[in-house]
Amino acid sequence: MIGKTVSHYRILEKIGAGGMGEVYKAEDLKLKRTVALKFLPSEFTRDDEAKERFIREAQAASSLQHANICTIHDIDKAEDGRLFICMDCYEGETLKDKIKDQSLSDSGMKTGLKIDEIVDLAIQIAQGLIKAHEKGIVHRDIKPANIFITQDEVVKILDFGLAKLAAQTKVTKTGSTLGTVSYMSPEQTKGEEADHRSDIWSLGIVMYEMITGQLPFKGDYEQAIVYSILNDEAEPMRKVRNELPMELDLVVRKAMQKDSKERYENLQKLLVDLNSLKKKLEANQTEDIEKPLPSIAVLPFVNMSADPENEYFSDGLAEDLINALSKIKEFRVSARTSTFSFKGEKIDVREIGGKLKVETVLEGSVRKAGNRLRITAQLINVRDGYHLWSEQYDRVMDDVFDIQDEITLAIVDALKVELLAGENQAVMKRYTQNVEAYNLYLQGRYYWNKMNIEAFRKSIDYFQRAVETDPTYALAYAGLADSYTGLGDAGLSAIPPKEAFSNAMEAVQKALEIDDALAEAHASLAHLKMHDFDWSGTEQEFKRAIELNPNYATTYHMFAFYFALMERHDESIATIKRALELDPVSLGIKTDLGVLFYFARQYDQAIAQYHKTLEMDPGFVRAYVTLGSAYGQKGMYQEAIDMVQKAIDLSGDHSKIAALGRVYALSGKKDEARKVIAELKALAKQRYISPYCFALIYASLGEKDQAINWLQSAYKNHVSELIYMKVDPYLDKLRSDPRFTALLKKVGLVK
Repeated sequence: MIGKTVSHYRILEKIGAGGMGEVYKAEDLKLKRTVALKFLPSEFTRDDEAKERFIREAQAASSLQHANICTIHDIDKAEDGRLFICMDCYEGETLKDKIKDQSLSDSGMKTGLKIDEIVDLAIQIAQGLIKAHEKGIVHRDIKPANIFITQDEVVKILDFGLAKLAAQTKVTKTGSTLGTVSYMSPEQTKGEEADHRSDIWSLGIVMYEMITGQLPFKGDYEQAIVYSILNDEAEPMRKVRNELPMELDLVVRKAMQKDSKERYENLQKLLVDLNSLKKKLEANQTEDIEKPLPSIAVLPFVNMSADPENEYFSDGLAEDLINALSKIKEFRVSARTSTFSFKGEKIDVREIGGKLKVETVLEGSVRKAGNRLRITAQLINVRDGYHLWSEQYDRVMDDVFDIQDEITLAIVDALKVELLAGENQAVMKRYTQNVEAYNLYLQGRYYWNKMNIEAFRKSIDYFQRAVETDPTYALAYAGLADSYTGLGDAGLSAIPPKEAFSNAMEAVQKALEIDDALAEAHASLAHLKMHDFDWSGTEQEFKRAIELNPNYATTYHMFAFYFALMERHDESIATIKRALELDPVSLGIKTDLGVLFYFARQYDQAIAQYHKTLEMDPGFVRAYVTLGSAYGQKGMYQEAIDMVQKAIDLSGDHSKIAALGRVYALSGKKDEARKVIAELKALAKQRYISPYCFALIYASLGEKDQAINWLQSAYKNHVSELIYMKVDPYLDKLRSDPRFTALLKKVGLVK
């Protein structure tokens, strides 16, 4: 062909070939310009009717004038009868070659393109496809080989109209459709009519490949790929790219939903999400270069008093400073759980700063004798260990609120933080002027933070005395609500949940009646509404809590569970990771990230996460219980039994045999499971045992009637664990039972 003239085009060189034909660079002898000619395989044009259909498709495609679509100039026929298309010729490479050229990681896996580059290319592809869809044209064969990238990084979509011709002429040559099948939507593989949502699916596959350097659905032959597309779940992209922004992960996952109705309704909506992410990436780059966000960890103040009982006061002072500083939006403050994990440890502040990813650390001490206070505080730069500010306060107890304000403002001044409108008032806000009530409140929080049944009961006593001393003390009411919630929450079961949550609701409503701007109270109310099956109210209250205090890790932690219960698993994982950013060494949040993977049926990720938690603290009991459940669902029964038994041995809490009963039942050890049921029934005569515990064991045994009866009993007693019914893997055997569906409707989890 080289040197030949076809029509009024002189062939210069061959520039490509594939299942859809050969491409040559040519000179347009009439207009004196360089063009590309694509000659279609002869099998495409043997059928006159198919040929006419293709010409009509190509004519329609030629009407698409857009910066991201390769322009078609002409359709003609060579002397040998082959059709060819004349189109623009560009310098550059296909996206297929660009992905192929990416360097390999140390493990030998392709690393994919840079995130900002992926977003930019995806935006351009989406823009071109939107133009086509507006004209009623569906590409049907979006893949990297059909995406050309010019030297100026401009995307050009190729081959509009060819995919439909391929389908009509039933081309099945090896190598011609195999690559295409990997990008086909599920409906295309089943021979159904493809609409614009098939292009959305294919764009999702292309983005996945740009991110990971590999295809999500693979096989050695065409039908194996089709089976994978229809039945398999793609490997999580974060397994390859752990730095992948959650927003991009969500976009790709939504585009790749197997049910076309679950994908983006149209590409305009996908484009909105991509543009939003692009702005965020650009803002982050600017922020990283120009102005990193100030960050601080407030360590627990050392109790230097002669009386060790005054530890509640030194802890409370540090916690109050954390709460005050966290109200500043342009300021990142490590959560109490993370900072207090270093309590009593002699660790260099530079090491602490590295673990908590903060620039500064505040440490101090408190000496309390009668009504006299001596408080010292030092603000330290993590990078070099030097003091940025330090002060000593010798005052009386009545001055404690003034001291807190002075320390807070000194930190703000030292770190050059500019308070936004209203933030100064929020940071300096005093919830009580009564020092006695404040002391009682601090003691209540001290015991609440111990997170055990006896401590919750003590905290209730102190919070109750605090509100009796100052009936307008909103924070003390919020503390009272949290203590009752702790007693009623799953796992502790100290008192019937119905009674606990009723008391908690009364307290939190009183707190908000006094102060509706209390973020902690809104978060507590959201938690209670979730346990009361008020799903819209739950989401509303969590959003309000975040609006009032965007640095409160507990809100994100609990909000993540709401998303999981709604089966919005990607949002759930993203939200709890935000909590982990604020509270990076929290064992509870780290464990619950595993729980959310477990609810999403991502058992391998759950197991890996539990092990990360146990690496930090080999004695963290709850991680063993949840690890046992994940092993059980994977069929690793002995490992499951061993993990739960370890939790029982470490905790000495015999009620944890309920978890052992579940894994016994799953593993087929029915006699052992029934022994556990008998032990739990005996234990229930001494303390509260949730009906939900029995339901899970019976469900795992396959005894549906018994399981449903216990779930109905749980509903009658308003047991809080019912919120997990829709996502709990132990109940999967019940999902086809109409009685189970009826229960889901009663708690509002299905309509």
